[in-house]
Amino acid sequence: QVQLVESGGGLVQAGGSLRLSCAASGSIFSLNPVGWYRQAPGKQRELVAAITTGGTTNYADSVKGRFTIYRDNAKNTVYLQMNSLKPEDTAVYYCNARTVLNFRDIWGQGTQVTVSS
Repeated sequence: QVQLVESGGGLVQAGGSLRLSCAASGSIFSLNPVGWYRQAPGKQRELVAAITTGGTTNYADSVKGRFTIYRDNAKNTVYLQMNSLKPEDTAVYYCNARTVLNFRDIWGQGTQVTVSS
């Protein structure tokens, strides 16, 4: 099955930046869309950003203007560039994708992002 592996999380001070990576085991074009979700302790998982094969992007209101989702097709990887980070961004971030052939949702293991005040 297709696998997604996240990386790039860590500890950063408020106002800092991190770049998360979601590497797919197969062609990124077999997945549409690909997105990033996050889940803070005691809270429900929420959509942060998503991108389609055609390049259309969607962002949660809370991250618009601060986060950017983009692809590197040669590396079969989707990135989430996070700037101007806030303590409220602290969460486990998960990569998610829907397979083109059978519309199944695939999830990565998650990567921790912690933003200190």
